Amino acid sequence: MIDQKIVDPDYLLFEAPRTSEYITGSEAVREAIKRANVDMAIAYPITPQSESMHLVGDIYAQGYVKEYFRGENEFAVMSSVAGASMAGVRVFTATGGPGTMRAFEVFPTWAGARLPIVCAFMTRGVNSPLTIQPDTIEMAYLLETGILMLHAENSQDLHDMLLMAFMVAEKTDVHIPVGVFADGFFVTHTRDKVNMLPEDCKLPSYDPYSAPVPVMDMENVPVRQMRDPFVMKSNFISYAAHASWQQEIDAAAERSRKYLNHYLGGLIDVEHEDADIFIATSGTAVSQSREAIAMAREEGINVGLIKIKSIRPFPGEEICALASRAKGIIVPEFNRVGWLAKEICSVIDEPRKVVRGPRVFGGMTMPPELILAEIRRIHQ
Repeated sequence: MIDQKIVDPDYLLFEAPRTSEYITGSEAVREAIKRANVDMAIAYPITPQSESMHLVGDIYAQGYVKEYFRGENEFAVMSSVAGASMAGVRVFTATGGPGTMRAFEVFPTWAGARLPIVCAFMTRGVNSPLTIQPDTIEMAYLLETGILMLHAENSQDLHDMLLMAFMVAEKTDVHIPVGVFADGFFVTHTRDKVNMLPEDCKLPSYDPYSAPVPVMDMENVPVRQMRDPFVMKSNFISYAAHASWQQEIDAAAERSRKYLNHYLGGLIDVEHEDADIFIATSGTAVSQSREAIAMAREEGINVGLIKIKSIRPFPGEEICALASRAKGIIVPEFNRVGWLAKEICSVIDEPRKVVRGPRVFGGMTMPPELILAEIRRIHQ
């Protein structure tokens, strides 16, 4: 293994000196994992994620990751990741689009087994006809799997959120998986300036004995999945056990808020908080929204931005407080179904204020003029 010093996570993320490099989102994944003290990474290629895990394989060869291998398919990878995590190691993987769909059964299993897995999702279209283009529709499917969901605007977010994800997932009172989402191609294959952390530093090791459920190793009887045989029976005790465990996963997600607030500096970022019109969005739609806001403010329209960094847990109270005095909330999205607009409508008192769009999908970019047109309409 490469000789790196273990440092306090707060020092690494908030105090350590950074150097700027011009790299792609896939390379940002590589750089984050270099510093994440990962025990095992398991890979399977799918566009636009393939390069990121290929690069993780490169740093395995250099000694930054202890074990690395390629699985037979996405379902096999996610199942192997679960086994590795049950055995008490820090594990990482990545997927996207149809790969997410093929492995879908395993994600709620991760949460139910209280596995602190970190997975990068490089989102892309999943519909027919086949497309490899950017689309965030898979996030709609994953909303209720029990995993925490962070949405990166750019390569800097992706790099930092991955490191933060390990620290949050492994907290004893959380201990559920974290998905870090980035909009494929828009982030993975474009270059941007990323402020990098020192290469000779890494996060502290994962302590599996801090887990709220037993680790499956030579010191513990391997009954993690089946420790309560009665849950497999059809009776009242079974129903109650399943219901209470699902409630506990939800509660664990809620307990993650304080840690996410610490590492992310809040579940949302707000720009121009005194505005009477807000654009609320996540991922790369934030960047397009900034352009539209600049154009609108040149016209004398007071528009603000709500950048949503965490999808699960959802920042409902924060958005509700801003919406209470807003004239309107515009929600641009890179998907067909408008899942983010639905989330916002579900938490605010006046959902009629929400403009459910504009939305583009199938790989199209979003001209800022589309957003500007909605701003002008509300302003009139």
